[in-house]
Amino acid sequence: MLLAPSVRSSIGPDDPTFEVTAKRGIAHVYNLEFEDAERDFAELTRMQPAHPAGYFFLAMVDWWRILIDLDDESRDQRFFDALDRVVDMCDSMLEKNGNDVSAMFFKGGALGFQGRLKFHRNDYLAAANAGRKALPLVQTAFSVDPHNYDILLGTGIYNYYADVIPSEYPFVRPLLLFVPSGDKKKGIDQLMQAAEKGKFASTEAAYFLMQIYYFYEREYDKSLLLALDLTRKYPNNMLFQRYLGRSYAAMSNWTMTEEVFSEVVTRCRKQLRGFTGQVEREAQYYLGLAVMTTARLDEALSHFYRCDELSRGLDKSEVSGYMVMANLKIGNVYDLQRKRELAVMQYNKVLNMKDYKESVSLARQYIKTRYSR
Repeated sequence: MLLAPSVRSSIGPDDPTFEVTAKRGIAHVYNLEFEDAERDFAELTRMQPAHPAGYFFLAMVDWWRILIDLDDESRDQRFFDALDRVVDMCDSMLEKNGNDVSAMFFKGGALGFQGRLKFHRNDYLAAANAGRKALPLVQTAFSVDPHNYDILLGTGIYNYYADVIPSEYPFVRPLLLFVPSGDKKKGIDQLMQAAEKGKFASTEAAYFLMQIYYFYEREYDKSLLLALDLTRKYPNNMLFQRYLGRSYAAMSNWTMTEEVFSEVVTRCRKQLRGFTGQVEREAQYYLGLAVMTTARLDEALSHFYRCDELSRGLDKSEVSGYMVMANLKIGNVYDLQRKRELAVMQYNKVLNMKDYKESVSLARQYIKTRYSR
């Protein structure tokens, strides 16, 4: 497709060195090699100081620093400020050329990432508003350059979640009254194209697809394939490893669940980047489930008690689902060991905790009738 001279058909400068450096930096980000990524992206800003790409990618380093420890909000304002700078740069470019695909892409991306953090911080109105502002930008960019698969990341995310969120989070529905409706099938198709053919956004698209297949579509075979590919490419990324273990567990492949989460615990004990107490807590819970299936009950108890111990240090405002379910499972293990009195004590503990995934009704059931495999 031939574009008019006023249209940019790439989201980055037409410079092979720039593209190679950007791709190398992006790979460093996903492998949690933040210092290497920052060096590469700083080089992009030196090469093209008036272009938003390098500044946007630098903000993505902050994003992943936030993502590996969402309880820490100390980097939030720095992240928002960095993305505001990207938006300002893009606005300046669009004043000169309203068809600048690169400016539309990075402005839409900046608004989108601001919305993602706002959503994590439970500021749903601000998140919905960011999505509303970002959507026309990526839609226009794609209409200008329909063969740019990176742009499909934004449209795919929007189409899927605008369709799914109102049913998954009913309390958000009133905030979306003035937001265009989505189409989850179209969203998945667009994300698949971005993952397969995107120049800069392929990994982010694959990451979104992995989450979608695991959490919403419950197609665990598909989330597993994506997790296998992502962990192969980025072996240091704890989030991809967690989805790998979760997918194996959802498919009841307990041998591989144990293998993956045992490695995760090892990395947590070595205090590798991203392998935090929250990560170990999840790993300990899944390890408890895995070894229960092979009747290694004492070992299961040690994992569930470690999960409970970690939760007591991590849970600040309320009891977590991990603490609730670990205590319920401890009761199950005691029942399997014929230690009925200890089991009932655990179920009574659960009754005094918040209800998580029918934990209260299950505890009452097990108090009446001993748990059996």
